[in-house]
Amino acid sequence: MTFYNKILSFAGHNKYWIVLFFGVLIVGFTGDNSVYQHWQYQKEIDQLQAEINNYNKRYTEDQNVLKSLQTDPYAITKIAREKYLMKADDEDIFVLSTDMKK
Repeated sequence: MTFYNKILSFAGHNKYWIVLFFGVLIVGFTGDNSVYQHWQYQKEIDQLQAEINNYNKRYTEDQNVLKSLQTDPYAITKIAREKYLMKADDEDIFVLSTDMKK
């Protein structure tokens, strides 16, 4: 038997397994519903979920600041001094930074 006849004999006896193997290979790794695309979509979902959690955390922090602004009369001056470096007329502000450019 030649090598060609051996291959044809193998393909003839195992034709269903060969078709099944290539079918799973084609369906599983090509197209929009492939395993690779599923993995990419899951990765994107995880990133978007982390972004949603970050925005929810920032939202609750901003809600707390807003509540403090509405209830505490000194909260406005505190935020103005800390965030916007505003000062009263009789005081000096020193901004200390550890970021030194060489």
